[in-house]
Amino acid sequence: MKEFMMIFVSTDYADLGLSQEEVGNRMNKWFAWGNKMGESGVLRGGNALTPSIRRVVGENRTVTDLTSAEVKEIVGGYYIVEAKDFDAVQDIAKDYPDYDLGGTVEIREIMVFDR
Repeated sequence: MKEFMMIFVSTDYADLGLSQEEVGNRMNKWFAWGNKMGESGVLRGGNALTPSIRRVVGENRTVTDLTSAEVKEIVGGYYIVEAKDFDAVQDIAKDYPDYDLGGTVEIREIMVFDR
């Protein structure tokens, strides 16, 4: 088995104008999806990320502070899962709660280095 990161790219809920009730309903879907992965034994970790962004770029290390309102899409969080291959992770990702909001799941295999 291999480890993969599912990276969640979307628009921040606050920027979409969702009500507190709508956000609550979305969070319940996220918790249910996470619990489903946990119960099946594939979930290895993950976190949600705040909408604040600090970019440090280039040789001069230029610093820019951004908010979700200043960028089109943000990385809102990630899960690390264990699976056989990309197809298996794609199957896990079918329950991603934010597809209907235009959200994206980027799947990346975690690289393992031999020492």
